This record gives sequence, C-alpha cells and structure tokens, in this order.
Amino acid sequence: MWMTDLCDIKINNRNMKRDILKIDEELCNGCGLCVPNCHEGALQVIDGKVRLVSELMCDGLGACIGHCPEGAITIETREAEPYNETKVMEQMKDKGKNTIIAHLKHLKDHGETGFLQEGVTYLKENRSELNFNLDEVLSTVHNHGKAAPVPQAIQNQGHSHGHANQGGGCPGSRAMVIDKPGSVNNDAPLAEQPSELRQWPVQMHLINPNASYFQGADLLVAADCVAFSMGGFHSNHLKGKSLAIACPKLDHGMEVYVQKLVALIDSAKVNTITVMIMEVPCCGGLLQMVKSATSQASRKVPVKMMVVGIAGAVLQEEWV
Repeated sequence: MWMTDLCDIKINNRNMKRDILKIDEELCNGCGLCVPNCHEGALQVIDGKVRLVSELMCDGLGACIGHCPEGAITIETREAEPYNETKVMEQMKDKGKNTIIAHLKHLKDHGETGFLQEGVTYLKENRSELNFNLDEVLSTVHNHGKAAPVPQAIQNQGHSHGHANQGGGCPGSRAMVIDKPGSVNNDAPLAEQPSELRQWPVQMHLINPNASYFQGADLLVAADCVAFSMGGFHSNHLKGKSLAIACPKLDHGMEVYVQKLVALIDSAKVNTITVMIMEVPCCGGLLQMVKSATSQASRKVPVKMMVVGIAGAVLQEEWV
C-alpha cells in the first residue's frame, strides 16, 4: 500500500494564472531574432513589428526573451479567463489584415478548428467594423499551404493538419493532434503494436487545457514512470484517452498543475479522470493534486485511481 505525506495544494482563485508574452512595440525594431526561438512558433514579424499571433499557443516559458537585442519582450503573469477566441479577435481586428491572417493560419495549422470557426464567425458578424476585405482574408487562409506541397517525410508523420515548421520554433512542444488508423490489430506481435498517443505535448507544464483534444475527453493523468513500468500501457490504458504526465517528486511549480486540472474540468469539461501512479510513497502526490483540483472545480467529474507496482502489475484500482 502506498501513502503520502504531501499536503494538498490550495488555490485561492478559480481563474487560472498563466504566463503570457508581452511585446513592447515602442522598443521592438522588427529584427525577428526572437522568432526562431519561440517554442510554439507563435511569433511572426508583421508590418515591421514582432507579433504574438496566438496566445493560445504561447507557453509563457520565454525562450525567445534572451534573443531580443532591444529588450522588447517580457513575460507578464496575469489572471486569465479560459481562452476566448471572440475576445482575442476583438483585440486583434484593429491590428490589420496581416495579423488576422497570421492568427487564423496559426489556428488552422494546429488543428484548432473550433476556435478557427469562432474567429471567422466574429469577423463575419462585425464585417462593417473591419478596415480590410474579409473575403480576401478568408481566401488567403483557406488556400494556405496549397502553393507548396508538404514533403512526403512530413506527411508520413501522421499529423492530422500536415503542419510543417513554419516560422521557426522548436517542434518539441508544438501542440498537435495525432491521427490513428481506423482499424488496429490488437493481436499483432508486441513489436508491431501501435502507439495510442492522441496528442502532443503531454507534460503537464506544456499542455494547454483549452486545446481541442481535451474537450469532453477521458483524461489520463499518469506519473512519469508508469509507462516505462507497464508493457501494455498503450493498448490497455492509454487507448482512447488524452494524456497528461507529471512527477510529483521532481517537478517544480506544481501549483500550476492544479490550476490546469481545474481548467480541464471546468472549461474543457473532461468526461472522466484516471490517475495512474506508482506504488512508491512520493507518487501519491499526483492523486492529491487531482483531488485538490476536483474540490475547487465547479463541475463534478468521476476520478479513478490506479496504483502500479514497480514490476508493472496493477496493485490497486478504485473510484475515489
């Protein structure tokens, strides 16, 4: 039996605090040195200034800051409502058509079709307030990527949106949906068993609770070591679920984890949460974080706990 002496992590405000890039347009000279160093590919030089084309994809880690020679980029931490495309579009529409095009392309490239439709709907409903031709903007976004075919090597990676590395940035933390074949042979030899991972990224610090693949999903919250301990992790436990992983012993800033879990419950409206932890005592902190989030969330969601032994067997399984 496992046990833990970690205390519940408490949050005083239901609104999720998140780090967001802030660009001082007075200082920015449009050099673009920061663009290739944005982990999410969310920065572009538009009309002579660097723009954050999508707050949705900004992880707030600030990898780009040290590459700005003018000191124009900082990180601000603020309480924020769940991502709202309409509010983003309200603030962005006056920045001109090039910024709007870049933002809509960014949503399209990352498979965020729901937010894309919401943004387009707002623009159509407020067409009279726009200082650009909306039909021209929508045509440009619709035809995005058709001029140059996606290399076969990229197509073979199975990205649902065929997203290449546009505008630089590290692909390691770029959000993506991973398509799976319609028919999977679960009787195939172990070496041929496919991955059941449905999305990227998976580490709790990097996930975005507002991403489309979390909406109404069955969520699996797993300790880092679980997948290495279980031979059938993918086929028996991950299949059909969205994933978030964490280590309650080694990770830092775990109060953010609870905030994200609350957002997953209240905003993404996840259907169920399965928490898979190892039998070692420190691993129980992951369950405590989920319990803390469920106690603070306005919605109720079923939570299942699974304790995995070091040898890979499930030692305990129950709804909590």
